[in-house]
Amino acid sequence: MVLDRFAKYAWFVVAYNILVILWGAFVRASGSGAGCGSHWPLCNGEVVPINPTIERAIEFGHRTMSGLALLLVLGMVIWAFRKYPRGRVRDGAIASGIFIIIEALIGAAIVLMGWTGMDQSTARAISICLHLVNTFLLLAALALTAWWASGGHALDLRANRWHTTAMGIGLVGLVLTGAAGALTALGDTLFPASSLAAGIQQDMNPTAHFLVQLRVLHPIIAVITGIYLLSLTWAFRGRGGSTARLSSAVRLLVVGQIVAGVVNIILLAPTWMQIVHLLLADLVWIITILYAASVLAVESTETQRVAHPGGVVQALAE
Repeated sequence: MVLDRFAKYAWFVVAYNILVILWGAFVRASGSGAGCGSHWPLCNGEVVPINPTIERAIEFGHRTMSGLALLLVLGMVIWAFRKYPRGRVRDGAIASGIFIIIEALIGAAIVLMGWTGMDQSTARAISICLHLVNTFLLLAALALTAWWASGGHALDLRANRWHTTAMGIGLVGLVLTGAAGALTALGDTLFPASSLAAGIQQDMNPTAHFLVQLRVLHPIIAVITGIYLLSLTWAFRGRGGSTARLSSAVRLLVVGQIVAGVVNIILLAPTWMQIVHLLLADLVWIITILYAASVLAVESTETQRVAHPGGVVQALAE
């Protein structure tokens, strides 16, 4: 891995966006989503709120962080165009720019439509899922940009269709797990349980709100996806280098995430545990993306020269 100035900046942008995501979860868990009212980009009609309430300060802080994230990503796009020719780094930067703009538009729509605070509408649930999916795509684009800028090889999705399909299923499983988790977190915020037994009764109540009834799906999807990802790391065992290290990281994070999910349920989803759970979810997603990129990477010409001293032509012929 080669970390020049651009690569370090790209990894910083990844880390900063994770921080923005975690603060956004705190906004939701603390009930501060309506802190600025149904105003965007102004906060309750003010550019900078004067004498804000706690909720308004929390929401305004998230908007400020999100605005800086947008500028950081756009700066990365400009830098990528100045530094790199056409290719994977530019493509990753462009995708990051597109997804960060979509992220801002979804966030604005959520505020303007009033899908914040204690709103229990179906539209809010749908917007939460769309927001989660786009956030995952943004993190994937950012992580791949940083990975490729650090020396990661381009992808070859056609070289081994089975590998591509297998990794694709795992990534789709993570997206479904994340979407179900977002709905569960919203349900925990809107309909908190007084005890574990009361929470189970809520989940099993056929007359309960649909967000409560859907909570049972998240742990089921999470366990199935986790087992599948662990199976993938076993199926692709024997690979060395970065692939082996990323494989170990995936296994560690998946197990840690499942344990954190159990603890989250037992503790009745306190805000701090929700933040930890979301952090692990983001890390599982990013590391799995990089693991897939490593598994599906094109072997570089330099690697072929090392593996086949006879030269590139001989390597390709073999």
